[in-house]
Amino acid sequence: MMELPSAPSKASYDVVIIGGAIMGSATAWFLSDMEAFDGSVLVIERDPSFAQSSTAHSNSCIRQQFSTRLNVEMSQFGVEFITSLRERMGGDPRVPELSIQNFGYLYLASTEAGAQVLRDNHAVQAAAGAGTELLSPDALADRFPYMMKDDIRLASLNQRDEGYWDGGAVFEWFRRSARARGVEYISGEVAGLARSGDIVTHVTLSDGTQIACGQVVNAAGPRAAQIAQMAGIALPVEPRKRFTWVVSAESPPPGEVPLTIDPSGVHMRTDGPGTYMIGAAPEVDIAVDANDFEMDADRWLDHVWPIVATRIPQFERLRIVNEWAGHYAYNTFDQNAILGSTPQARNLLLQNGFSGHGLQHSPAVGRGLAELICHGEYRSLDLSDFAFERIAANRPIVERAVI
Repeated sequence: MMELPSAPSKASYDVVIIGGAIMGSATAWFLSDMEAFDGSVLVIERDPSFAQSSTAHSNSCIRQQFSTRLNVEMSQFGVEFITSLRERMGGDPRVPELSIQNFGYLYLASTEAGAQVLRDNHAVQAAAGAGTELLSPDALADRFPYMMKDDIRLASLNQRDEGYWDGGAVFEWFRRSARARGVEYISGEVAGLARSGDIVTHVTLSDGTQIACGQVVNAAGPRAAQIAQMAGIALPVEPRKRFTWVVSAESPPPGEVPLTIDPSGVHMRTDGPGTYMIGAAPEVDIAVDANDFEMDADRWLDHVWPIVATRIPQFERLRIVNEWAGHYAYNTFDQNAILGSTPQARNLLLQNGFSGHGLQHSPAVGRGLAELICHGEYRSLDLSDFAFERIAANRPIVERAVI
């Protein structure tokens, strides 16, 4: 747990970031890394343990199998950043040298409509340089003979720069390096945003402290809509519960199991020697309270376990080793990121709505938001397609590969 003060050291900051999990910390770190930025940065985190954050509950994987090219490109930068972490942190020998465990993602389609989605997505991914390949049922059986394929029409697999990575290490070094460079973190809960016209002038904490700000970043994850509402902005982001189980198998399948997305939406992958990670949504996928982390035993027994045991018969005899519930910051409009300013509050920058793929996109989004703050524009990767204006204009960019 980070030991953080509860009060800021100053009355005013150039940038105030609301939320210190991986998104907010990524933006803070990239600001601290920019030669052109010499301003002050304050990060406000309501839970310094991060125990309830989406970052802590993530399955920590990265993929390029998206239907939106920009998401593919953000993942590609994510891989580059992760695998060069020590170099980017100035060669500090304390920083681990990380890699991607390339067990890959395997999407399965059991209908012609589902197969067409995989074909369409494959075209987007191939154009962006991803290593995705389409597998017929026979090719699927050759690659993964332990997997039941009788109902499968088509599969999509990429084992290049797709798999597990140490998200906790990247998160830790975003924070440690940013603080060492002068970014200030405090423990506190934001209770209000004071506005003058279309400018947020102050951030108010629950203890009444007011902090003047030049720019504000909403990096509040599943609570993003609450922060936006304080500035009069209706943000279509809500907490959606997701369940994770870590299990051991009495008779493990041979080799590594890629992160396999069953047509039902249940997914499974190798987690460690003899252990596997399995995930699923609730039966009714609706908004929940941001403090609701209760598991559902019936969901495992009645739905999830029968599916994984059918898809991989060796999973018929499993023992649950660990389990938890976390939250997606789910964008109900189009399941894609919402980034940048709004007409209602021009200096309030949104960094929200990642719908489950935020951890892997944190390097690209942190860099992009830092560029927007420092230069007033994106300079490395143009993220403007994800601007808030598309919501008011009803121009969704629907991501069809949300797990």
